[in-house]
Amino acid sequence: MARFPAAGLDELHETARRIAANVERVLVGKPEVIRIALVTLLAEGHLLVEDVPGVGKTSLAKALARSIDCTVSRVQFTPDLMPSDVTGVSIYNRQTGEFEFRPGPVFANIVVGDEINRASPKTQSALLECLEEHQVTVDTSTYRLDAPFMVIATQNPIEMEGTYALPEAQRDRFTTRVSIGYPDQEAELAMVDEHAGHDPLADLTPVSDGATVRRLIEKVRTVHIAPEVRRYAVDLAAATRQLPEIRLGASPRATLHLVRAARAQAALSGRDYVVPDDLHTVAVPVLAHRLVLTTEAHAARRSATDVVQAVLHRVPVPQGSAR
Repeated sequence: MARFPAAGLDELHETARRIAANVERVLVGKPEVIRIALVTLLAEGHLLVEDVPGVGKTSLAKALARSIDCTVSRVQFTPDLMPSDVTGVSIYNRQTGEFEFRPGPVFANIVVGDEINRASPKTQSALLECLEEHQVTVDTSTYRLDAPFMVIATQNPIEMEGTYALPEAQRDRFTTRVSIGYPDQEAELAMVDEHAGHDPLADLTPVSDGATVRRLIEKVRTVHIAPEVRRYAVDLAAATRQLPEIRLGASPRATLHLVRAARAQAALSGRDYVVPDDLHTVAVPVLAHRLVLTTEAHAARRSATDVVQAVLHRVPVPQGSAR
């Protein structure tokens, strides 16, 4: 059973603290949202930020990207965007008589996809291989993406004109989904005082780098999860497939993402082992966006978040030590 050396946990805590403090300079008063973003990064996942206009979706993505000294790209998704505009394209070189591959913006450590649901399904599908396999196939050649690799996509669920809803297969590849929500009045006042005169993103400098993040990801992989806690994760996912108000439950991929996110949550909490509370903490961000509710559930004003919370109350928590 692998264990972190003390220095490993210390490094992870200090790095996470610096990144969180850096992002909070831009996204004021939302520590839980920032924590989920860090959990997603350490779990080798991808983040979907879904909320109304003006609450800081793109600012969160940009701030996290700028806090890590690694390659960063941004794609503004529009209806006329083509798959090759994302992945890259092979261009014929007359001098050599051969085709040369020109990498697209997806070839970066942190990829910010702004308003992803404004692109057509054809263009959205260009991300499927990138999100799941961390590689790009163009023509007959496959190109690996450098680690760490994280896509932070934003979408506006309110303004539906000219948008294309993300299909279930696409949503399932995002490890977590967060909604930022409106800040409280004190946080909004602090934002007005600090940000009205200048853009805080312009002052943001990296506080970590790609090599450090890769090292921390490797450490998170060694976090211990006991057999009974693994079984609990499987039971939670399986329970979503048996509820009458659910038309499509959590996939096996969702179970894997739940375990990976719980490991990252445990590490951020200072533990080298997972407890059921870690699964509870990440269950809604990991599972809710993957569930498809029935018409009756929508009519009863039930949300996917309500269903996940009901599952957490319904499935028995394993007893005994998590070690």
